[in-house]
Amino acid sequence: MDRIALLNQVLEQNPKDAFARYGLAMTYLGDGDTERALAEFATLIEHNPDYVPGYQMSAQTLAKQGRTEEALERLHIGISAATRTGNQHALSEMEALREDLSR
Repeated sequence: MDRIALLNQVLEQNPKDAFARYGLAMTYLGDGDTERALAEFATLIEHNPDYVPGYQMSAQTLAKQGRTEEALERLHIGISAATRTGNQHALSEMEALREDLSR
């Protein structure tokens, strides 16, 4: 069974599984399927608003696609989540990306 099928099987049993949803998004991203990856990141964030890596990776993906306003919006919410959860590493990385995109 391939990775996507395996992750989808896990998500069928528990659609809110943050680790599996993030893994699926990253797999799609690695396969070059950016739109599917972004859709999975959005679902991840919807079900797990404190899962900071979802904000960070989706913002980076949006930025690489030239979707700066969407990336900044995602960073704004992600920075709040990182602050709320005490994730200082992700917070500093997202603040740096926000600064780069705001120039």
